[in-house]
Amino acid sequence: MNGQTNLRKFKKFIYLISPNKIKNTNKFLCNLKKIFKTNSISYFQLRLKNSNLGYKYKLSIKIKKITKKFSIKFIVNDDPYLAKKVGADGCHLGQSDMDIAKAKKIIGGNKIIGITCHNSKSLIKEAIKNKAYYVALGAFNKSLTKKVKYRAQISTLKWVKSNYKTKVVAIGGINDKNYKKLLLNNADFLAISDYIWNNKKLNPQEATMKLL
Repeated sequence: MNGQTNLRKFKKFIYLISPNKIKNTNKFLCNLKKIFKTNSISYFQLRLKNSNLGYKYKLSIKIKKITKKFSIKFIVNDDPYLAKKVGADGCHLGQSDMDIAKAKKIIGGNKIIGITCHNSKSLIKEAIKNKAYYVALGAFNKSLTKKVKYRAQISTLKWVKSNYKTKVVAIGGINDKNYKKLLLNNADFLAISDYIWNNKKLNPQEATMKLL
């Protein structure tokens, strides 16, 4: 059976993550709109580890207007307080961040809370028990965005999809050469950053289109 034909059932499978640093805000926002016009993005996560809160707040307000226009869910990384303040659709938590229950109290119980679970079945079970909207598994590949401490296996992805209804976001070094395997093994969404934002051959919109 043709793999490309199988992939046609996947729509808006990209969970886009911002670049680690934004050097030119206007250029970034312009590219973001162009990417959104490809109609392949379900989520956009703002992940700026080293930017000050004031900048992230101002940028988030602008991003929220754009994501709303394109019916894309806006997720803030690590900070449920900021997510609530800017009216984001949800917050992504790492294992070293606050727990899911506390984040829900801050941002609101109807908002999206996702959490990184690496490749751990115990962390996945705990996240699902605490009603995470999605679990993020990875890294499935070598990542250029951040140092990889944990590697995930396809077998863990299959295990989650066979036993639970919770959404799975696959992360880690995903590009046009390796994304199909994850989709064909039923990952719900693919978290992609470096391939789109730092592609040496294609602009962000072109890089996105190559995945469709």
